[in-house]
Amino acid sequence: MINRSGRPRFHLAFIIQGLTALAVIGYPFAVYFGLSYWGTSVLAPLLVVLFASRLVLARGKIKQLSWLMKAFALLGILLALASWLLKQNHWLLYYPVVVSLLLLGLFGQSLFRPPSIVERLARLTEPDLPPAGVRYTRRVTQVWCLFFIINGSIALFTCLYDDIELWTLYNGAISYFLMGILMGTEWIIRKRLRHG
Repeated sequence: MINRSGRPRFHLAFIIQGLTALAVIGYPFAVYFGLSYWGTSVLAPLLVVLFASRLVLARGKIKQLSWLMKAFALLGILLALASWLLKQNHWLLYYPVVVSLLLLGLFGQSLFRPPSIVERLARLTEPDLPPAGVRYTRRVTQVWCLFFIINGSIALFTCLYDDIELWTLYNGAISYFLMGILMGTEWIIRKRLRHG
């Protein structure tokens, strides 16, 4: 939005939404440093405020994504509250597992109640998706389901192994790297199929 002086005017909600999105992406590092320097009594209330802000401001391009972002925020609040009230750090570590389970649920459910979630996203830019595109997006949705099963299982292992450095390394770096590889590979395959 532009004000009378010709300069862009940023809404506070937009700024908060961006900051909370960055904080959620960096959640493993926030937990690692928060537990190292502040402890649960300071970190958990901060996370409750962060996730509550995310809950209020969550928006998605399709209805299922808005619901998903709100579910992420609500479960983040519950885990942070459990950690704070029970004075136990380990509740904070299960958030990446919950994220994988929710994503698996969303993507998996869309396979049984088409269109698949990847097809819905594809139709945002290509409304007249051909039958071959529908089949391809269904296959991509299946691949993502497999990824979320594997990723969630490894994330759970890092929780149970009880090594905060390993947990932070996997959930804050390796899992994003693997996700990036999957997205990049899918993009290359899609481009080749379109031009092939």
